[in-house]
Amino acid sequence: MSEHKLPAYLTLASELQTAGLAVNPAELHGLLAGMLSGGLSITDNSWQPMIFDYTNDGMGWPAKPLQLAQSTLDATIAEFTDSAMNISILLPDEDASASLFDVADGVAEWVNHYISGLGLVGIELKHASKESKEALTDLEEISKLAIDEEDDLAEQAQLLEQVIEHIKVCALTIHAEFGQKPIEKKAPTIH
Repeated sequence: MSEHKLPAYLTLASELQTAGLAVNPAELHGLLAGMLSGGLSITDNSWQPMIFDYTNDGMGWPAKPLQLAQSTLDATIAEFTDSAMNISILLPDEDASASLFDVADGVAEWVNHYISGLGLVGIELKHASKESKEALTDLEEISKLAIDEEDDLAEQAQLLEQVIEHIKVCALTIHAEFGQKPIEKKAPTIH
C-alpha cells in the first residue's frame, strides 16, 4: 500500500471553490489520471501549465489548491504504478452528502475529464492497440451516463458500482500502453 492518498473530496472541493478555479475534485482527478495515462512525465512539473491553462486561463494556482493537486497526482501515480492494479476514482461521497445522482454526475465528469487529459498530452490513438481503442470507446459511452429517477435506485446504485469498476479497468488498460513507468534503480554490479 502506498503512503500517497487522495485528498478528501470535500476538502479539495472547498479549496478549489475558494480559489475560484473552474474545476471540481472529480474533474481534476479525471484530468490528471487521463494525462498520466496518456504519457505525462512523472518526473517533473510539466502538468502544472496544462492544468493552469485548462482551469484558470493560464494563471497559476494558489499554494493550497496546488499542494492538494500535487497530492492527487502523487496518489494517482502511486496507484497506476502499484502492482495491485487497483485505482481509485475521486467522487462525491457521504462526507459531501452526495446522492446517487451526485455520484453519477461525478462519474460522468471524471470520465469526460479523463478523456480531455488524454487529449491535453497529445496521445496518439491512431496506432493504439485494439484493447486501448475499445477502452476509450467504452469511456466515451460512459461519459454520457445518467440515472433515471423513474428506475429502481438501489438497482441503479449497484449498476453504477459496476460501471465504476469498468472505468478503472479502462483507465488501467490505456495507462498500461501509453503511461510512463517509474524508472527502476538497478543495483550496481559488483565484479
